[in-house]
Amino acid sequence: MNKIHVIRNQDLNQVLIGTPEGHKHMRVCMKLKNGSIIIFQEATIANISRAYITMKTHPNIQAQELKMKPLTEESRKEGYATHQLLETHRKNKEIEKELKELLEKAEVLI
Repeated sequence: MNKIHVIRNQDLNQVLIGTPEGHKHMRVCMKLKNGSIIIFQEATIANISRAYITMKTHPNIQAQELKMKPLTEESRKEGYATHQLLETHRKNKEIEKELKELLEKAEVLI
């Protein structure tokens, strides 16, 4: 199994958010104290944000799983990425259990 890392707030030095010169879509760049840099594309952040907002505002959804689904030209909105993280029908308790198990194996990323 791959290493599991937890990135805590205190592990970050800087976060940059914006549209890079010559690009059309935003990026989120996280610079970690250990020297690592993680860059997320706009579609990834949008998908995660959508799920986060749903969980914070919906009275019955406590957890969500997003899975990668490639969309056809006909099934996606114009301007949207072909690859989308979309919600599954997995139950809250199953997701919460998997998260707990992953956290128990995780190392702090320093």
